[in-house]
Amino acid sequence: FAYYYTGPPFVLFGPAHIGALAALILLNIALIWRFKKAPEKARRRAAYVIAAVLWLNEIAWHVWNYKNGIWTVQTMLPLHICSLLVWAGGLMLITKNYFIYEFIYFMGIGGASQVLITPYLDIYGFPHFRFFQSFISHGLIVSMAIYMTMVEGLRPTWKSLLRVVLWMNIYLAIIFVVNTLTGSNYLFLAEKPPVATLLDLLPEWPWYI
Repeated sequence: FAYYYTGPPFVLFGPAHIGALAALILLNIALIWRFKKAPEKARRRAAYVIAAVLWLNEIAWHVWNYKNGIWTVQTMLPLHICSLLVWAGGLMLITKNYFIYEFIYFMGIGGASQVLITPYLDIYGFPHFRFFQSFISHGLIVSMAIYMTMVEGLRPTWKSLLRVVLWMNIYLAIIFVVNTLTGSNYLFLAEKPPVATLLDLLPEWPWYI
């Protein structure tokens, strides 16, 4: 849990990284195998457990930042896509809200998968809290979409895609104003992340937006 961690740093596509990705793949296979034909009560219980783990993991992340004196308005508000989807996704699991599902399906799988492939972990390798927190958070965002699609039977449509594109562009405009007022970099609209990510394949600011 140390902020100045002296253990092994995170290694991109190292054994711990590959192991975490493999564990998430096995988790999704297990969820589909166990609950696809399960009774409604069992499926509901599984959804509640996933939501609880997501929310408790996110709360622990905020507590860790606060305890280490690094919680700031500029970095910790739930305005990044994945942070927002953690809270909204838990609500979707409990209520089966289709409108939220559309965003979890397109933005959750697309956004969280990028973080799983190129995590921003720096010195915090396995078995640091930060390592587990990141993979649990982003991994379960993808799992939510898979669970609601494969187990609960929800399906996105072309209209879903159009709605997500429309609302995400509106949200982008709002966050641009927030970034301007607070000096933050939510949605990475002000600059690319300071570590290697898939955004590096795109042109420089502002074109990558």
